[in-house]
Amino acid sequence: MPRVLIVDDEPDIIELIKRYAQREGYEVTCADDGAKAIELCKAEDFDVIVMDVMMPDTDGFTACKKIREVKDIPVLMLSARGTEYDKLFGFEVGVDDYVTKPFSPKELMARIKVIISRHKKTSENGKISVSGIEIDTLGHAVSVDGKPVELTAKEYAVLLYLVRNKGIVLSRDQILDNVWGYDYFGDDRTVDWQIKLLRGKLGDRRDCIKTIRGVGYKFEEA
Repeated sequence: MPRVLIVDDEPDIIELIKRYAQREGYEVTCADDGAKAIELCKAEDFDVIVMDVMMPDTDGFTACKKIREVKDIPVLMLSARGTEYDKLFGFEVGVDDYVTKPFSPKELMARIKVIISRHKKTSENGKISVSGIEIDTLGHAVSVDGKPVELTAKEYAVLLYLVRNKGIVLSRDQILDNVWGYDYFGDDRTVDWQIKLLRGKLGDRRDCIKTIRGVGYKFEEA
């Protein structure tokens, strides 16, 4: 039974998410601040964390960063603020998804299901190897032909998304939604720029990322 940790200082929000999560068959643990969430994650394992940003004592972003230091648990962040800055900052600190309050409980459950499924694919050893490129999803590290490559958080996320969907043509909008978030309103040229930077760091393996004119990009094995 998948385990969900709900972290929010609003009892009504906790109760709402808990009720829907239990209907989906999840085992639920709750905490009302980030500090408690950190301690729970040190002592127990969870399949996903649903966490509010604004909380007393320790906020969600700080808690996420500290949890990442000890466990690789996917985090879905909740926030009453939907600014682009908040969302981008969230993804930079390792948030897997970002939902703005008020939210649809059914949509939240759907997103939780996707996050758990996606994370489960690499939970065996945390490594993906293809065409000389190795991605260590637990250590967020990448090597090309055995040599470490330094990628930014966004470059890493774009590469991981492309590799996990190898052979599939992905539109710029799909990449924006998955890497930057469902509600990102930036220019899709952002994707082109990140791809250009990423290719530069992949060296001889740069051609694994194919440009599909008028559509987007595709990862192909060499």
